[in-house]
Amino acid sequence: MSTSIYQRQQQQPHHHHHLLFNPNPISPRNPPDWRRPISIFGRTGLLILLTLMVMRMPDGLLSRASVSKWRDYTLAQAAEFVAKNGTVIVCAVSQPYLPFLNNWLISIARQKHQDKVLVIAEDYATLYTVNQKWPGHAVLVPPAPDAQTAHKFGSMGFFNFTSRRPRHLLNILELGYNVMYNDVDMVWLADPFPYLQGNHDVYFTDDMAAVKPLNHSHDLPPPGKKGRTYICSCMIFMRPTNGAKLVMKKWIEELQAQPWSRAKKSNDQPAFNWALNRTAGEVDLYLLPQAAFPTGGLYFKNKTWVQETKGMNVIIHNNYITGFEKKIKRFQDYGLWLVDDHAQESPLGKL
Repeated sequence: MSTSIYQRQQQQPHHHHHLLFNPNPISPRNPPDWRRPISIFGRTGLLILLTLMVMRMPDGLLSRASVSKWRDYTLAQAAEFVAKNGTVIVCAVSQPYLPFLNNWLISIARQKHQDKVLVIAEDYATLYTVNQKWPGHAVLVPPAPDAQTAHKFGSMGFFNFTSRRPRHLLNILELGYNVMYNDVDMVWLADPFPYLQGNHDVYFTDDMAAVKPLNHSHDLPPPGKKGRTYICSCMIFMRPTNGAKLVMKKWIEELQAQPWSRAKKSNDQPAFNWALNRTAGEVDLYLLPQAAFPTGGLYFKNKTWVQETKGMNVIIHNNYITGFEKKIKRFQDYGLWLVDDHAQESPLGKL
């Protein structure tokens, strides 16, 4: 029986001392002896163990290839992937808000608009969670904020998080898309697109709870006591026009001009209002109907008005209240917390 290379090599005297200290024992000149029992701690044992682990890996864990794929995914690629009829629906979400994201998505799926949704992930956990379950629908625009926690309204973290918003929106407009932005503490009861009439630059909603006549003007309302309007930055629709881009650029400027301070406890909404007020003469602005797009201060607090506008409401915003649990409880009380019973309707499924 012919001896193996390995056995022959073992029988030959070693003339080269460096072979005795071969740092790479598995080499063509020194093949492994496969008859040796495989130690679980040896290189081969670990490889086999790793392979078995990967084969048994739950869906929740991502392969390194998948992670780097999504880490390098750009806003331009993502917008091109999700856009339908030149339109993208955008939200910006950090991990604690995933239940609200899912709730919002269920309501959008019921109106058959979920395919054009792009989730701007504000942390890597959100990026991977969404793209794992719904590939291509989340993108992270670096650098990722430190937002690992839900930020309290009025906190510096909340301000830094929201001040990224106009930059994202401007980027999408510059790519040539119509963009609808929504906060995720919103629920669609009907399709908002038929309400985006005409060819205006920027469409928005009023955050004031005062009741307007049903046939109210669609112009920017007069400024309030702080010298500016109270438009909500929670629901904005824009066409990729110079006017819309100008409003976003002004919004960014206003945010830079008035950095957060503990005294002011600012968020990005006043800056959005200043941007609208300062550009009103040169931009075609459109105030959406209050009955269709009521502020939370009206919908959740004025039962008479809700009765009078039954069947007219299109998007409900759960604002005029702070705190996670309180928002969820309020949605539950009004039958608008869909996650518990209808998660299968969301493109993300049950989270």
